Amino acid sequence: MDRDLLDAQGHISADWQFGIAYNATLKLCTILMHASGYRPERNAAHQRTLSVLPLILGEFRKADADYLEACRVKRNTVEYDMAGVATARDAAELHDFAKQLRAEVIAWLREHHAELLEMPEK
Repeated sequence: MDRDLLDAQGHISADWQFGIAYNATLKLCTILMHASGYRPERNAAHQRTLSVLPLILGEFRKADADYLEACRVKRNTVEYDMAGVATARDAAELHDFAKQLRAEVIAWLREHHAELLEMPEK
């Protein structure tokens, strides 16, 4: 609770930085999943969503899916069990991973579903 109150005032703990980076990777995997025509079941939705990475981008991404699974477990601990679990290094590493994954997802979309990148006119 104290961590959350401090974070709400502008100080962002490593736990929340990690959680935000995790959410970014989850959203990127969700984009891949939906663009490929898949929808996660409600049961274990995060786990299932992260596991699509090698199915869509290629088996060479299996280690990345394993890394994201470890991040999911840590994020759940941070979110539901205790504060101070994620380090600044954990958060920075996941943030860098998310930026790289974003570039790869955009490249994949350009190649396979360019229409999804087009912005509708207002």
